[in-house]
Amino acid sequence: QVQLVESGGGLVQAGGSLRLSCAASGRTFSTFSMGWFRQPPGKEREFVSAISWRGGHTYYADYADSVKGRCAISRDNTKKTVYLQMNSLKLEDTAVYYCAGTYGTIVTYADNYNYWGQGNRVTVSS
Repeated sequence: QVQLVESGGGLVQAGGSLRLSCAASGRTFSTFSMGWFRQPPGKEREFVSAISWRGGHTYYADYADSVKGRCAISRDNTKKTVYLQMNSLKLEDTAVYYCAGTYGTIVTYADNYNYWGQGNRVTVSS
């Protein structure tokens, strides 16, 4: 079994920054593609970012247009943790953020993920 636990959310002012963390259990973390999704109030869950394993000790980052240029995804395989650094936060970034893991490489579609965290709320205030 694989467990994912998010942390780092909370209340921040517009224009501020935060870093979300997702700690994973299991021995196969380095070969997982890891993604971040979010669900704003009253809206559907949407893709935010992912860092995908493509072999050859190489990872590739993907970002939704809504956060491109404002966030950076990274991972520490020793700590089995993936991070999402978010800067220049906007009111529309308010959402419950979920981390997820998959053995696949199609990372923008939620149904392709095998494991999910419990969610972590981010609230951006004006």
